[in-house]
Amino acid sequence: MRSASAWTPGTVRDAAGGLVALTLATFLAVTTEMLPVGLLPAIGDDMHVSDSIAGLLVTVYAFMVAVLAVPLTLSTARFSRKGLLVATLVAYTVGNAVVAVAPNFALLAAGRAFGGIAHALFFSVSIGYASRLVTTAFTGRALALVTAGASAGFVLGVPVSTSLGTALGWRAAFGVLAGVCALAVVIVAVLLPPVPGGGSAHKGEGVGARRTRLAVVSTANAVVYLGQFTVYTFVSVLLLATGLAPAAIGPVLLGMGAVGLVGTWFAAATLDRRPRATVLILLTAVTLGLVGVGLAFPALAGVLAAAVLWGAGFGGVASVFQTAAIRTRGATPEVIGALINSTANIGIGAGAAVGAAVLAGPGLGWLPFAGALLVLAGLAVVLVARGSFPADP
Repeated sequence: MRSASAWTPGTVRDAAGGLVALTLATFLAVTTEMLPVGLLPAIGDDMHVSDSIAGLLVTVYAFMVAVLAVPLTLSTARFSRKGLLVATLVAYTVGNAVVAVAPNFALLAAGRAFGGIAHALFFSVSIGYASRLVTTAFTGRALALVTAGASAGFVLGVPVSTSLGTALGWRAAFGVLAGVCALAVVIVAVLLPPVPGGGSAHKGEGVGARRTRLAVVSTANAVVYLGQFTVYTFVSVLLLATGLAPAAIGPVLLGMGAVGLVGTWFAAATLDRRPRATVLILLTAVTLGLVGVGLAFPALAGVLAAAVLWGAGFGGVASVFQTAAIRTRGATPEVIGALINSTANIGIGAGAAVGAAVLAGPGLGWLPFAGALLVLAGLAVVLVARGSFPADP
């Protein structure tokens, strides 16, 4: 294995081992973050809290990421990139283990908060890591491949864990996830080549414009995630209201995640050639899918049909915003990763809160429309901001 100083960015094939390691780590990171979504009713019943209060387990996690991503990234700039990434996986292991044995809701929330601290650093490091493994010409494809780990988290991690939680109890799901995270620590330590970190943002002419473009991408990212998680945080509640049996929640989430791989594949195939068209198509699919879910609710067949479009569109969203942000060159890759990580989790946390408010107010049937309106606002930002989302790479 080459040392950090000797590592030379190359093609996706050259960096295959590192990209596989990052994809595995991303899979576990997303599974850890999203696992409560499929188990909210069970957790709420066991802890004697409402669905909206149980939804705060998503909010507190996202809040830790939103607040700490940039400060932690800046304060650890001189540390080994590989060491930091491995440390976050250790923290995921500990956080999931605490959740699995928590005797009350307060300790449960504390375990989630600890995982949120790890998450604050994980995506900041991993986005920069992936971009440093390859040359600029392969940035979009590399980030899309690593983001496939996130899609796999939705496809396999969350649904399988949800099914396990339904069969054996939600604590078992978190316990198994803690064990898998511990195994991943070893795998990533072996496969991931070290890369240099630190560095400075691009200087010189146009730096102000580059930072402005980065700010626009980050804002659009937050708004789209806000819309997505206004609905997705409570997707299990939504599905149960259509008459779906609790045991079927996991398989349905598996199907939604599987179609998300279509969006991930589409992003990987087009981001390095037609980035603007890619983001417009994906966000349009998410918006129309959410509107379809709202119009069909509470008819199960219609909701599931619309969810196919919704899931496929969102499968590529992380890739397009990460790539657009990196290509602004408005900061170092790690700081850009922190901003994208932070703004996504501002959207996730606020989305859980907005969704809870909609549940408590207008009601469950309005959730998809509220989410669609917010994603549409993000789409409007992309349409206007051609400099931040250019037609050419």
